[in-house]
Amino acid sequence: MSNTMTHLRAPAVAGAFYPADPATLDRVVAECVAGAGIGPVPAKAIIAPHAGYVYSGPIAGTAYAAVKHLGGTVTRVVLLGPAHRWPFRGLAAPSADGLVTPLGVVPVDRAGLDVILGLPDVQILDDAFEGEHSLEVHLPFIQRTFPNASVVPLVVGHCAPQAVDAVLRRLWGGPETMIVVSSDLSHFHDYDTARALDLAASQAIEAAEPEKLSGDAACGFLPVSGLLLRAQTLDLRVTTRDLRNSGDTAGDRRRVVGYGAYTLEPADTARLTDAERRQLLDAAHNALEHVVRTGRPPEVAVESFPMALRAVRKTFVTLEIDDELRGCIGSVQAVSPLVRDVVTNTWKSATQDPRFGPLTAAELPKVAVTVSILSHNRPMAFSGEADLLRQLRPGVDGLIIQDRGHGALFLPKVWDVLPDRHPFLRHLKAKAGLDPDVETGTMRAFCFTAETFGTDET
Repeated sequence: MSNTMTHLRAPAVAGAFYPADPATLDRVVAECVAGAGIGPVPAKAIIAPHAGYVYSGPIAGTAYAAVKHLGGTVTRVVLLGPAHRWPFRGLAAPSADGLVTPLGVVPVDRAGLDVILGLPDVQILDDAFEGEHSLEVHLPFIQRTFPNASVVPLVVGHCAPQAVDAVLRRLWGGPETMIVVSSDLSHFHDYDTARALDLAASQAIEAAEPEKLSGDAACGFLPVSGLLLRAQTLDLRVTTRDLRNSGDTAGDRRRVVGYGAYTLEPADTARLTDAERRQLLDAAHNALEHVVRTGRPPEVAVESFPMALRAVRKTFVTLEIDDELRGCIGSVQAVSPLVRDVVTNTWKSATQDPRFGPLTAAELPKVAVTVSILSHNRPMAFSGEADLLRQLRPGVDGLIIQDRGHGALFLPKVWDVLPDRHPFLRHLKAKAGLDPDVETGTMRAFCFTAETFGTDET
């Protein structure tokens, strides 16, 4: 393929950020990916760091290990990273036909660039690539993870996250396209300070709250923020898969740089592993025993759980006895690690649901627990209730309604008992304290999806 290319861009940081010797580079990339210890994730996008491999390579390896099973499917990688050396406005693409690394040439997807060059914020600007490492350090990982892929390389200068979102909308594609965003986290704090700052940044990323990010939190906050806007719109679950800093890998702990690896996958099909589900349900049952005994929720050692169970999530916990509801309370905002949120909502469901008294020791052996992990709330545009009902997907969508100070939520599992759209909405309006027979024209609605599993399913 490289024989037909007339303009190639030579590597700028080979031998500095990563090995210049092909055999050594191949081995180092393979070791970073193999050492990740993560199973396959059906991700559409990843976020990974871009420092020297000795510092951030293992964390980048985690992100690529999660999607290496897609190597035979992905033929295009949209690669975005921040500008470190050349100040400019908008997003910059190269004029080159291919990007060279010690492992060979990565073809540039000129057709993909043609799709976005009409956007007002996108330009050909080779100066932005001079000495820039944020994209280049990813290329060897891309070559080995997605051997059949071309790249759409974009350096992101000063622009609104919406400009990145507009590019991603045009290039999102299907399973043939992988989105890779390059970013480190905090820079040059002491080890403990960096850990706290990077955890806060990761929680904002997981909650898809780009407004909480800044250049102090992540050097690539603009491309990350644009990707999070896509996550909100398309209902993607964001999960931290690795979170370390240079003090954990190869650096001095007095002055470190933070690194995170993240996956983004469709929330309506996202799934914890069976082992993770069991751990979460065990935590809920242990919480019930503690609550019945003490009346209080137990302390949760969050860091003793896998990364996926530490992700910031909003959850509902449903308690049933003999298939009859015994309590259901949840979170409407993602503010706590998943396992802590489940434990807290288990306690509330057992003791604070106003429809029931506190759970008793006699009831404890009969309680079945169901956990629902909720996705982002997506506002629905509709011309009336009939239009709203047409948009709802029975068995898939949860629904939140708000009208004149009233509001209520139904989880997707409510479709099990209200399988038809009209009764579903009528009962939800009644729950909110609204007249089911009156259409006000002022109602707002939000849909979401949920991963739901229970005691009898693992």
